[in-house]
Amino acid sequence: QVQLVESGGGLVQPGGSLRLSCVGSGIIFSSFTMAWYRQAPGKQRELVSSMTSGGSTNYADSAKGRFTISRDNTQKTVFLQMNNLQPEDTAVYYCNAAGRFREYWGKGTLVTVTS
Repeated sequence: QVQLVESGGGLVQPGGSLRLSCVGSGIIFSSFTMAWYRQAPGKQRELVSSMTSGGSTNYADSAKGRFTISRDNTQKTVFLQMNNLQPEDTAVYYCNAAGRFREYWGKGTLVTVTS
């Protein structure tokens, strides 16, 4: 059974930082492209950042310079370091694992940025 479990969300003030983690099980983690998506209230889910199995990264314009994706294949974990968070970053953040034939989603972790 495939599971992606996110953690690390919470309440933070503008300018603050959070580090999200996603632990995968039931998949050959190292072979998957891992990504973080987010969905704000009333908006569509959008890609925040991704990292291929080879280590290539991709960032949404809104994340460039503030967020950093990384992965530890031995721990089957992908991280998203988020700095200088702003109210518009408020959303549920989802972990995604994309393989050649299938993709999987976590249940999400809520990030709220407010003063």
